[in-house]
Amino acid sequence: MGDCRFCEKPAGFLRYVHKECESRYKEGKNKIISLVEHIGFQGGNISSLEKQINDQALSDFIEKTELNKLIITGWEKAVERAFDDGVLTKEEEISLTALIEHFSLTQEKLDKNGAFSKIVKGAVLRDIFEGKIPERQKINGNIPFNLQKTEKVIWVFQDVKYYEQKKRTQYVGSSKGISVRIAKGVYYRTSAFKGERVETHQTIHTDTGLLGVTNKHIYFSGSGKSFRISHDKIVSFEPYSDGIGLQKDGVTAKPQSFVTGNGWFTYNLITNVAQL
Repeated sequence: MGDCRFCEKPAGFLRYVHKECESRYKEGKNKIISLVEHIGFQGGNISSLEKQINDQALSDFIEKTELNKLIITGWEKAVERAFDDGVLTKEEEISLTALIEHFSLTQEKLDKNGAFSKIVKGAVLRDIFEGKIPERQKINGNIPFNLQKTEKVIWVFQDVKYYEQKKRTQYVGSSKGISVRIAKGVYYRTSAFKGERVETHQTIHTDTGLLGVTNKHIYFSGSGKSFRISHDKIVSFEPYSDGIGLQKDGVTAKPQSFVTGNGWFTYNLITNVAQL
């Protein structure tokens, strides 16, 4: 006869858990996550929250070693709720940051599913909406962009795939034809002149590299392609789920697109920076 791994009382023949204890354990974890989510989203007394968490853990067989993971899960859910309307408010950022500081949560663990990066991006967009130039991204090392005076880097995307539109010309409707001698030693083969010319456009992956957004330009630096585009030279933007498409001013300019992995942030960032 085994003992219940939760209450440590006899669980019955070949059993190691009471269903009631297991149910309390699962419900207790969900309650802790919900408590953290509520305070993270709406704010509140964090000292009182900590007491509630510890009381819940004690009554529902939850080990203290599990609490950190549950708190992080609740914090991530609070981040999701904060972005339900697509905007991170200052109050929401303060509430989320307060939880981080009180429970000494590390950025590495908070960003395991990208939640920490999301609030940084949300704060960057809020700064831009308010007409400010954000300085929230920490860049280690040198960036390969030749910045102009008073130009400030707002964000740098890594491992960005750059695509260009290429024109392809082919002929359709030709036939085998025949050879006709029109002068000594000269033959005119009718099949040499093919049918109608057809032009098609293809989007080609040209390079992969860094995409930098500053208050004046968009920069791209790859292994074989590097350039910059002034914000005032962009005439249209195309939102994609994983990036953005641009059309520059100019008769010969062709559509360009960048795959960053996050279309929501990329599109909102570039289109709003262009309005600063």
